[in-house]
Amino acid sequence: MKHISCIIFDLDGTLTQTNELIFATFNHVTEKYIGKTYKPDEITKMFGPPEEIAIERLIGKERIDEAMYDFYSFYEKHHPRMANAYDGIRETLEYLKSKQLRLAIFTGKGKRSTIISLDILGIKNYFDTIITGSDVENHKPSAEGITKVMKEFGVAPHQVLMVGDAVADVKAAHEAGVKIAAVLWDSYGKDKVMQLEVDYTFHNVPEFFGWLKKSLNNNNSIDG
Repeated sequence: MKHISCIIFDLDGTLTQTNELIFATFNHVTEKYIGKTYKPDEITKMFGPPEEIAIERLIGKERIDEAMYDFYSFYEKHHPRMANAYDGIRETLEYLKSKQLRLAIFTGKGKRSTIISLDILGIKNYFDTIITGSDVENHKPSAEGITKVMKEFGVAPHQVLMVGDAVADVKAAHEAGVKIAAVLWDSYGKDKVMQLEVDYTFHNVPEFFGWLKKSLNNNNSIDG
């Protein structure tokens, strides 16, 4: 795969170790408002749409504003203790920027929680554009977010690599006609992702970073 000029990253489970924080925040709200908590796999099945839609479906519209205030307050307060960027991610992003690639995020989570994470972790400025679940009508596994990035940057599918950890990322990449790198260092859908057709698979950040360096040192092209 040559002449890649744009890499689109998923966020949770790909760049940021935020899954446990998301689960804790979700259950903090649902326990308070409907007296229920959920297992991680039950929570991940509700997402695709951003968190405010998932919460509203459970508790109803009447208290959604109050519930989301509690959600974001808990998420931000506990973020420094419960979440981080994966080891090696900052170095990877620094390297990609030094190679003058356009970097984007396409995440299913809402805009507010996305910005909270990127700001607290100090990685927001690496990205030329950020597309969240709040910015699309059709959520993952729809390719709408990928096509928005391609339109903004003026790039064709063969110039784009999608990097993600979930089935929805793979399906979105397929729909958009772009290459997909499945990263499995913290994937809750690992077994299902491995059953799908992907272009590249990586099990840890150093493996992924090493592949990028080897590829991009060859005339700024990425080869499998």
